[in-house]
Amino acid sequence: MEEVLQELSTKAKEKKTVHKKFFKKLKQKPPKKLDYLMQELHEEEFERTDCLQCANCCKTTGPLFTNSDIERIAKHLRMKPQKFIETYLKVDEDDDHVLQQLPCSFLGADNYCSIYKVRPKACKEFPHTNRKKFYQISELTLKNVTICPAAFNIVEAMQERLER
Repeated sequence: MEEVLQELSTKAKEKKTVHKKFFKKLKQKPPKKLDYLMQELHEEEFERTDCLQCANCCKTTGPLFTNSDIERIAKHLRMKPQKFIETYLKVDEDDDHVLQQLPCSFLGADNYCSIYKVRPKACKEFPHTNRKKFYQISELTLKNVTICPAAFNIVEAMQERLER
């Protein structure tokens, strides 16, 4: 997997300008069936991709924790929300709750998440490639293709399909 992530870093850097240009064009005039296409590409990719082999998102980036995430996870851990915040989170420059440290404290050596059933919304939705109005999250997607091999593959497939 390390080799795949090294290649991803290189490929993402090489394609950054191309992807940026593509997303700019996409934002200006999104195709009518883009959401359906993204859902299809997302499902196809995740039939081939096993996140447990990678978990790079959990190792390198932290999700935002909403108030409802904090309440739900704290309850699951049998902690008071404030204690959960003090133990695991910090407030970032945008005034959002984020992890104090990376990799994620809830990630096991086997790449399993110990709070998977109650994980933050941002984790559930990552890499956001099946989101409605996908064209609106181009900045986030450009970041995610550098982290997630599946996101990179989905963007490449989308570009290929739309530029036919």
